[in-house]
Amino acid sequence: MVGSRSSSGPPGKTTFWGWFFIAIGSIFLPVFVFAAVVSKLLPPSNNPVIAAVQKDRYYCLLVPLTLPVLVVAIYFHWLSMKLFKHA
Repeated sequence: MVGSRSSSGPPGKTTFWGWFFIAIGSIFLPVFVFAAVVSKLLPPSNNPVIAAVQKDRYYCLLVPLTLPVLVVAIYFHWLSMKLFKHA
């Protein structure tokens, strides 16, 4: 059809949610990097929140353990695209 619009919603609302998700991601990335890397390099803190983040081992192990899963997911994505292309 010529002139048909996408059913994703009004352009203003879609633009708002796009910028919203970019802003949230831009905020959470430095927070995660601080929790996973920088807080381990700092001296012990008297602040209970920062001390809890420094003692936490979950986030510093999350990234290395996620990488093999990411490789498998990328392989399956590549495989499905090949199967779809040659079907």
